[in-house]
Amino acid sequence: MATSHRDLRLKRAFRTRASLRKKANGRPRLSVFRSSKHIYAQLIDDARGVTLATASSVDKELKGKLKTGADIAAASEVGKLIAERAKQQGVEAVFFDRGGYLYHGRVRALADAAREGGLQF
Repeated sequence: MATSHRDLRLKRAFRTRASLRKKANGRPRLSVFRSSKHIYAQLIDDARGVTLATASSVDKELKGKLKTGADIAAASEVGKLIAERAKQQGVEAVFFDRGGYLYHGRVRALADAAREGGLQF
């Protein structure tokens, strides 16, 4: 039986997430979702099951500045915004959940921008 690309990505995501949770030490998770048109980031406290902060390329703050939500520039802006919102919540250290995507391109740009914004992971 053929397995879809989405199913394979989700399988990788769960495998990655399971290994990261063991090393989390109570830190919130910075989760990334990448679609063909936009990129999204969430800061999640798994212990309480609460989303602390979100940022995406469809936010009102970024919508006018970005040419498209599907490029490295958009991912960098989302990374800066999620770092800023995390600081407002008092979060400085997180663990990065790439969600089954390769650490490359837009995912890497978001992570680098979040580090530049002051998040530690």
